[in-house]
Amino acid sequence: MRRIVVAGAGAIGASIAYHLALRGARRVVLADRGAVASGASGKAFGGIRQQFSTAAEVALARESISFFRGLGPALFQQVGYVFLATTEDGLAVLEERRALQLELGVPVELLRPDAAAALLPGLAVGDLCGAVYCAEDGTSDPPSVTRELVRRAVELGVEVREGTPAEELEADVRVIACGAWSAESAGALGIELPVRPLVRQLVATTPIAGLPERVPVTIEAETGFHFRRRDGFLVLAMAEAVPRWGFEEAVDEALAADMLRRLAPRFPPAAGAGTARAWAGLYDMTPDAHPLIGWAGEGVYVACGFSGHGFMQSPAVGRAVAEEILDGGSSLDLSPYRLERFAGDATFPEGVIL
Repeated sequence: MRRIVVAGAGAIGASIAYHLALRGARRVVLADRGAVASGASGKAFGGIRQQFSTAAEVALARESISFFRGLGPALFQQVGYVFLATTEDGLAVLEERRALQLELGVPVELLRPDAAAALLPGLAVGDLCGAVYCAEDGTSDPPSVTRELVRRAVELGVEVREGTPAEELEADVRVIACGAWSAESAGALGIELPVRPLVRQLVATTPIAGLPERVPVTIEAETGFHFRRRDGFLVLAMAEAVPRWGFEEAVDEALAADMLRRLAPRFPPAAGAGTARAWAGLYDMTPDAHPLIGWAGEGVYVACGFSGHGFMQSPAVGRAVAEEILDGGSSLDLSPYRLERFAGDATFPEGVIL
């Protein structure tokens, strides 16, 4: 049996290793230069949603929800995702996406402002034209889920090598799942990947008195500002006006202050909250914000470039990759994600990058 080395012990790599072992592979090594969940998976927002703008992305997310649900409430809080529209144009875009999502089996509701307010007591909705909501979506803790996947993989015989560059290990098949470092890893094998790191920042507020137990992930559709509950505080996120490309995971204090300024008008109960902590991590971006999944060279398979969506899609990706490597094909259509698409004119840009 071939020896398969998976490079990268984040959510994607851990899921691939687990699903390879689950399908009978007995010589699987999960290797990471650092530790399990020490990269993007250890710093992620932790949202899990199906509300994407392209069928390919919806399919991966849809297939992952059942796995997350099976982890139970300790690891998956099914609190829903609500997108708020403050303009008629914004609402029209949400309605167009909703039509696609419904067609693909995702139960997304169209809400009036008063119905959106009922989801989160205290939410300011006076400026809303409407909203869309999916109750199946929710939140999780990416490091905990990643460690659970690794635990299951180890039980099935996977060898975990932390602090070990995967390229130092002998392998018949190499799977590159290193997130923002995937291009570097592939480059060492003579393979060029169009993946580059984008710095993204998160802010944790100070505790908020009376914060409801159930807080849906709340997104302003037009601005991209969004937040979720974690314990007794909120975690805030938003795309930066000027993208920061590179590996320097520095915190921008001005950006943190801007997020807090945006929070209070949208959720007045949080007025007065401060910044308890701010941190930065890396998205592994591709030119069209869709991942690279498939064979990239002789004995080299890539699963990277998830552009901020890797954790929420990791269960489906892990299963599909394991099927393709071991069986020669997958039950999920992976053809939209091939590296070859960048050699031609085909594009299918994802419109919901949070």
